[in-house]
Amino acid sequence: MKHLFFLSLFILRLSLLACPAREPIRILDLRAFNQTDLTDSAAVLRLWDTMHATATLQGIVNRRSPRLYIRYVRNHLRQDIDDYWWQRYRRPGEWLAGADTLECASLPDAVQAFRSDVRGLVVYDSRVAATSNVASTVAGVEDLVAVRYDPSPASLYSQLRALGLPVRCWLVNPDGSSLFTGKGLVADTQRPSCNSAKADAYLWMIEHYLKPGRCNTRYAAYYIDQFWRSRPTRAASNHHQLTNHDFFVSRRAFFFDLSPWADEPATDMPAQADTLDNYLLRTMLDLAWRQNRGRHFCYIGGFPSWAFKYTKHAGGRHEDVATEWEFSRIISAYNAFKDADAINLGALANASFWQHFPLRRHYPQRRVTRRELRRRGYLTGDGRVNTDKKYMLFYVGDYDASSWVAQTTPWLWDDPARGSVPLMWSVSPVLAERVPMVLHNYRVTASPGDYFAAADNGAGYLMPGMLQEPRALSGYPDGLKAWARHCRRYFRQWGLTVTGFVIDGEAPALNRRGLDCYASFSPDGIVPQKIGGTDEPAILHGRMPVLRADWNIVDPDPARAADAVMERLALRRGFPFHWFRAILKSPSWYRDVRDELLRRDPAIEWLDAPAYFELLRIYLENGQHGATG
Repeated sequence: MKHLFFLSLFILRLSLLACPAREPIRILDLRAFNQTDLTDSAAVLRLWDTMHATATLQGIVNRRSPRLYIRYVRNHLRQDIDDYWWQRYRRPGEWLAGADTLECASLPDAVQAFRSDVRGLVVYDSRVAATSNVASTVAGVEDLVAVRYDPSPASLYSQLRALGLPVRCWLVNPDGSSLFTGKGLVADTQRPSCNSAKADAYLWMIEHYLKPGRCNTRYAAYYIDQFWRSRPTRAASNHHQLTNHDFFVSRRAFFFDLSPWADEPATDMPAQADTLDNYLLRTMLDLAWRQNRGRHFCYIGGFPSWAFKYTKHAGGRHEDVATEWEFSRIISAYNAFKDADAINLGALANASFWQHFPLRRHYPQRRVTRRELRRRGYLTGDGRVNTDKKYMLFYVGDYDASSWVAQTTPWLWDDPARGSVPLMWSVSPVLAERVPMVLHNYRVTASPGDYFAAADNGAGYLMPGMLQEPRALSGYPDGLKAWARHCRRYFRQWGLTVTGFVIDGEAPALNRRGLDCYASFSPDGIVPQKIGGTDEPAILHGRMPVLRADWNIVDPDPARAADAVMERLALRRGFPFHWFRAILKSPSWYRDVRDELLRRDPAIEWLDAPAYFELLRIYLENGQHGATG
């Protein structure tokens, strides 16, 4: 009878995987908002209000189980991303195959369906942009739907009040006048707030939610506030990124939109003191470090909204990449990393729903043996690397953002040419937090030529040199042990042994302790921008190959891309290992580049990643380039 007992358990488990919700999954179709005329301010308000309230509702009701799904995100190829993933897992035997569904006619209809889960409303101020992010913070902590104050009869605010939802938190005065006026004091310093209503709003949030420990400081969200409404055409129409809020509401995260720069006023508040946004950002991160006791990292979703704020695009003094790097440098000093939802693929919906997707405990990957390398002609009889060949590897990226992998799968991963050429798909394993179904899909549909490495810079995008003592900005103790512990868990689950790229930016290069940290979870190789203390293209640290990152290949035309590769090969004689980075290129592009290169130079070997890094290790171990560890 024992076998019947275990058989029944197995059948029960399959039924639970096929039908994850005990109640029907409600579906809200918001695709009509993709047709919004972004030059019509009233239409933009309707879009904003609906998406914000929906995301906060989703975060609340999907916190413990998947109950509400929306249809909205469309990429630049007009592919409906939410439909794509829904249909992928509605197939027979998949996670959603047996789930019942109910259509919601409207957002108020969805709110009514989940009325018992929602305590009421948090109402924010149209005239103080920052209050929208403060509202998302409050929504997650208090189980409230966020809505902009607008007493006009047809507004969403009026519709939700008509459902009997009480206002539990006012971020605007009940008569519509602003609660945050810029006349308050900056906490702890007793300096005037420089006429910054933005600062006042965030200081209120810090005092009432962050300092008392009411937020979950292991999660934060860096998304544009209502300022988006003033310039909605500067990026993709869905780059308000309100749909990204749901996951972070479900985790009771804190939200912000602040400039990292301390040498100029924030471009959205030019009357502020230069350092104020930077001060607020570092105050929040410092509180997160303290509440996480330096043992846990703060997972930040989002990316500087460079098309809208804080860069030369918005009247500032700094370039886009410099702003990205400065934000990364700051958060790294406080044990935080980002899941980088960047323009123009920055919109993601339903992460609070997909977070419940059942992953496998382990996704192993193949290794390569020296016998195999010898058979393939890459090792000589005495075990040395055959240097008559030029070994080529591309960093297939940038997959350091949940929104990017979700949106690009239909046109990059599903390219029919995938499998025709070996590719090192560099995907951050921490994306499994928000889009586990994407990473699972990659693994179960991968061809023998698809190999996975970690994207920048491991299990999340930070600058690891800022974890090393002495730590600029924060002065906190070394964070390397915590980073190794954080990364090791994800690397083990996903069978990763290579970090395909390490962005050092303006941070220090990895020192010996930093390299020790990476060797503990990425033993088969890392590719940093900097190798401290040497001009060599590669070194061996213990047994871990450390390869200096090289050129980006950006041209969409394969022939011109091959021109750039050949130019670099001519400049880099005497070292047979070549690494190039390309962003959002299809397998067809890589196949065509490979074919073009082999036509020009038969000595080129386009390698799979396991062979490449093992050959590099052997080359360095044998001292074939005089490398030292």
